[in-house]
Amino acid sequence: MIGSTELIVIGLIVLVLFGAKSIPKFAKSLGEARKEFQKGLDESDSSKSNDPPKK
Repeated sequence: MIGSTELIVIGLIVLVLFGAKSIPKFAKSLGEARKEFQKGLDESDSSKSNDPPKK
């Protein structure tokens, strides 16, 4: 399990590597990707519930 100290170190490394201006863009694209992934999972679940049960 990752602790809080490790997360802070990872955050600082990301800040140094990518810069402060690109992090919000990265976070936005990550959030949009997560929404699309969740939407795909929801569509998959709804299509499974509409199919008749297989014997």
